[in-house]
Amino acid sequence: MTTVIFQSLGAAVGGAIAGPTGAAIGSAIGALAGAYVDQQLFGPDDRTIVGPRMEGAQVLSSREGAAIPRIYGRQRISGEIIWATRFVEVQSVETQSQGGKGGGSKTQVRSYSYFANFAIGLCKGEIAKTGRIWADGQQIEQSLYTIRTHTGNETQQPDSLIEAKQGVGNAPAYKGLAYIVFEDFPLAEFGNRIPQIAVEVIRPIGSLENHVFAVNLIPGATEFGYDPLPVVEKLRWTRTRPLNVHQTIAESDFIASLDELIAICPNLNQIALVVTWFGDDLRAGHCKITPRVEVSSRSLLAGNQWEVAGLTRSEVSPVSYHEEKPSFGGTPSDGSIVRAIQAIRNRGLNVCLNPFVMMDIGTENGLPDPHGGVEQPQFPWRGRITCDPAPQQAGTPDRTIAARQQVETFLGTVSADKFVQTREGVSHVTQSQWSYRRMILHYAHLADVAGGVDTFLIGSELKGLTSVRGDGDTFPFVEGLSRLADDVSGILGAGTSITYGADWSEYFGYQPADGSGDVYYNLDSLWANPSVGVIGIDNYMPVSDWRGAATDIGEGRSGHDPIMIQQNLMSGEGFDWYYASAADREAGVRSAITDGLNKPWVYRYKDIKSWWSNRHFDRRGGQEVTTQGHL
Repeated sequence: MTTVIFQSLGAAVGGAIAGPTGAAIGSAIGALAGAYVDQQLFGPDDRTIVGPRMEGAQVLSSREGAAIPRIYGRQRISGEIIWATRFVEVQSVETQSQGGKGGGSKTQVRSYSYFANFAIGLCKGEIAKTGRIWADGQQIEQSLYTIRTHTGNETQQPDSLIEAKQGVGNAPAYKGLAYIVFEDFPLAEFGNRIPQIAVEVIRPIGSLENHVFAVNLIPGATEFGYDPLPVVEKLRWTRTRPLNVHQTIAESDFIASLDELIAICPNLNQIALVVTWFGDDLRAGHCKITPRVEVSSRSLLAGNQWEVAGLTRSEVSPVSYHEEKPSFGGTPSDGSIVRAIQAIRNRGLNVCLNPFVMMDIGTENGLPDPHGGVEQPQFPWRGRITCDPAPQQAGTPDRTIAARQQVETFLGTVSADKFVQTREGVSHVTQSQWSYRRMILHYAHLADVAGGVDTFLIGSELKGLTSVRGDGDTFPFVEGLSRLADDVSGILGAGTSITYGADWSEYFGYQPADGSGDVYYNLDSLWANPSVGVIGIDNYMPVSDWRGAATDIGEGRSGHDPIMIQQNLMSGEGFDWYYASAADREAGVRSAITDGLNKPWVYRYKDIKSWWSNRHFDRRGGQEVTTQGHL
């Protein structure tokens, strides 16, 4: 009131003195004076504003007697609400100040938000897991909410929230029913009501899933694909891109994939984590093995920066490019491998760490081909790394000290005690030699940082190196693998089983394609090493080879017949016969496997049982060297 009176009085006085202009000035002065008097007499002009508030809870109804569906495979269903509480009301008060001389006024804004606790019955159990969830047709980011899935087995216990609300002994367990519980689910963006919920349900129905006990986790070449933590790249000021979050189920793609794998394959016991460095030459004496990245510069908004062997992405080479795109993903960041190993072990699974070599050799590389080509082939198999020229090529150093020197250059001289472990990584004291030993020992130390692994591979499918002979018909790379096995055992201890993943055409021995009749059990010394706990075979053997001949499989049977395939596990190609050439394979001309000494198993790569059961003797000129028995 005082403000109004003084404002009118000021306008009258100012108008009498200076006309309209004076009236405006006088009115403003009067208003200020009146506000001051009001402030002194009555204190601040505080107000309280109350926001909208629900008068009653809106709970979706549930149909009485609704059928419980059975789900096969993967399906999206809506289900029925089977339990809910009253909405939880949360009041928040915010004080807003309005300025002015004398302190101004304060306004309290009181607002209300609402949260729901409810359970939705899905289908008859038991299911493997739930996948994506939609609310009013839009996928929700599940990591932002508290959501629990009960798979519907006959021994499941009541949900902890339902039991807390209903009381111990009063909460139903819904045995045999798969259902999902939402706890403190915010309702503001759904009009303060429970939205229409749809859930992706996964229930495997075949027998295969129950017989999966171990898997290889690939791609191996992925900078952040194994990281349990989300990584987001900043492209521009207003644009970002997730690098390892492309779903709404979990915090990262790795965790979503891992949990779904475990759910679908209930008897899974071990995961082999493949991690890649890159080779750049098929000539052993020239090949460097290094970590690489997709791009040399990348700005991250969330997640840990890429680092391998103590080096950042700007300190290593990028992978080759094809049509302006990376030919490979980059080497996984050390920190992501540590976290991945720990995440797998925390789920009760064994971990096998598999350091892996990919050959990043592009087109028109101009590199001399040790196998006699015009240049080295594009992105070749690592099993083609060998001495230069390769065995059986003109001028090869095979069976000489020069071949040994090339192989030892590939292996390198890095010592196991020259690495420095940090909380989430490993570096080398010199950071200069990029060799095969450097890669293997790096990951042995990294596995130790992660708390250890159950199995460790010191390599795989390096057939072109294990068959190179040095002076005196020795095998220098096999010797190098044996030393690596000892070194890795010293780092990881007796609790880790160490092996080499031999190619299926490599594990049982080396027979030079020179017509000599020589046979070398070149890997036997490695398999016999006390540091090697298991014989590893990368098994891609042909199970069967049906070309329409009724004598192979029986009249009227399909080439995919399970009985035929099972019979050929211990017969057929690689056991009874072989193709002497590519032309013979195309023509279906088969040659019986014989050896002249009544031991045809020597050449039967599919006959693992005989290879394991019989003593091994090298051969020279087709005759056994009986003084050199193995295993």
